[in-house]
Amino acid sequence: SGPWMCYPGQAFQVPALPGCRPVLKLQCNGSKVPEAVLRDCCQQLADISEWCRCGALYSMLDSMYKEHGVQEGQAGTGAFPRCRREVVKLTAASITGVCRLPIVVDASGDGAYVCKDVAAYPDA
Repeated sequence: SGPWMCYPGQAFQVPALPGCRPVLKLQCNGSKVPEAVLRDCCQQLADISEWCRCGALYSMLDSMYKEHGVQEGQAGTGAFPRCRREVVKLTAASITGVCRLPIVVDASGDGAYVCKDVAAYPDA
């Protein structure tokens, strides 16, 4: 496995993590996440290569915004009515840490638990 497996258009497709969507919505809106909901999300994320977990979270966030027709720069609408974009991105980036799932942060194979690159995507 490696980072080349995660790029869009390759044979390997990253799922949009349907189990993590409610986690992101609940956390961002300040609600408690039920244990069963968090467990479903973490299980889906665990099934994805540690190289691809951050990309999968970014893909999920991007698809959630697109489904609600949210344009870049808009806040307080769509999927996250009480959340600024920066908070949504940071919340998504922290899901791997909440699940205690390691990620690979760069090509050297260095690991971490929080996706730094999700927060860096300008259009997420």
